[in-house]
Amino acid sequence: MSNQTALITGATGGLGQEFVRIFGQNGVNLVLVGRNPRKLQALQDSTEQRYGVKVNTIAVDFTDNQAAEIIYNETKQLGQQVDYLVNNAGLGGQGTFLDRTMEQDINMAKVNMIVPTKLMKLFLPEMINRNSGRILNVSSSAAMIPGPLQAEYYATKAYFTSLSNAIWYEIKDTNVTITTLMPGAMATDFAKAGGLTDTKMFANGVSPKKVAEEGYEAMLKGKMNVFAGLPGWQRPFVGMMPKKAVMGFVADQQSTNN
Repeated sequence: MSNQTALITGATGGLGQEFVRIFGQNGVNLVLVGRNPRKLQALQDSTEQRYGVKVNTIAVDFTDNQAAEIIYNETKQLGQQVDYLVNNAGLGGQGTFLDRTMEQDINMAKVNMIVPTKLMKLFLPEMINRNSGRILNVSSSAAMIPGPLQAEYYATKAYFTSLSNAIWYEIKDTNVTITTLMPGAMATDFAKAGGLTDTKMFANGVSPKKVAEEGYEAMLKGKMNVFAGLPGWQRPFVGMMPKKAVMGFVADQQSTNN
């Protein structure tokens, strides 16, 4: 067992559990963050039994205005040094900007932008001070294009990717790295939670296992960005087709009117 620790947000979700598996297999201790205490406890028990690593859990709702501070303070109380920060928690939601409620969109901004930004603000200075540490930010291929019927989700991921890339450059002369993982549609509970299970885009979602493995390897290499699990139709879209045509296709893919 190593003396290193990884903090993983959204740990009980499909992609989060794959990250737990990978770090556990590599003997890295874990701090698992999620909303559901029961699911966290079950994941803690199975992970400790299977991999023999030390696992702690922090139950917190990311829509809480103090969520990041709660995570940071509880990690300190545990006496844990975070060597790997995996900002994996995310929230989607299908519907037009006019149809979605103010609360839905503000909560999405908190989960996808505010909390991970705060976590980097809290943990990154410590990594820089000791000149070691790696951050893996789970964004989305959605960051590269506007997304009608998920307008704010795509915008939050554009923010997260842009921020992560800029910080990557700012700290490139240190031994600390920030890698942004941009997967395509995956077969996880994310689609169900966001009301996206009946859309064309998620009809053939890829397994999160390969996505997590590619993200982990890219993080170890200190890569800035890694695209993973993109379906064939999505690859040529990034930066190659007219924006209006792309938005029309994306809207069709995310429509539930099949």
